[in-house]
Amino acid sequence: MSSAQSVHSWDEPAGIAPRGTLVLLPGRGEHGGVYERFGRRISADGYRVRALGDASSDPEAVAEAATKLLRDEALPGPRVLVGSDTGASHAARLAALDGSGLDGLILAGLPTGARPAETAARDWEAELELRTACPTHRGRLTDDTAFRRGALAGPSAPESPTLETLEGISVPVLGLHGAEDTVSPLDEVRRVFRGLRGAELVSLAGTRHDVLNDVTHRTAAATVVLFLERLRLDSGLAPIAVTEDLV
Repeated sequence: MSSAQSVHSWDEPAGIAPRGTLVLLPGRGEHGGVYERFGRRISADGYRVRALGDASSDPEAVAEAATKLLRDEALPGPRVLVGSDTGASHAARLAALDGSGLDGLILAGLPTGARPAETAARDWEAELELRTACPTHRGRLTDDTAFRRGALAGPSAPESPTLETLEGISVPVLGLHGAEDTVSPLDEVRRVFRGLRGAELVSLAGTRHDVLNDVTHRTAAATVVLFLERLRLDSGLAPIAVTEDLV
């Protein structure tokens, strides 16, 4: 199995009934293991997480692997596709072209067009500045020999998502974006999400491009879990809470 198709997995704790499945597509230079902290946190709430490789290295293979996981009846629903950076572009395109087996879509750090020249990473420290303000994640990336340095300076995607290319998306969409993201500025992302019917965009203050792995990673994970719980509620899988006035 190629690195693009290799799967990193995190499951719910023993004795806990699984509540759903997330299939995650990483961004430029990344691999599934980069999302270990996110995977562990989400799985602790009962959701299974399956993280693939960088889709930019082999888009067709990653799309095929993601589709296979989303259609796997052995994995519990709701099934949600998550993408970060270019992974978000590929996830959006996959959801627009073929949403079978898909119950929801999460787009984190979505690239919206040509990368501004001023954000080009001159060296490793400059790339870290663009990616994340989290010292723990910076250390993780620095020590990760499987991580491809300099990839952030490459193309954002074969085809950056536009309102036209996203028209085919029919599932609920959650967007997560760093308010201080200079790789994909928030204002440009807002314009895309305004055209997505029923989509929700959450911007996180003090957060840069790697929104799932920045200083606000706990808030990002909590926002994801709330989105997943709403999907379960809409599908009838979750109990409905009723507030009563006590006299």
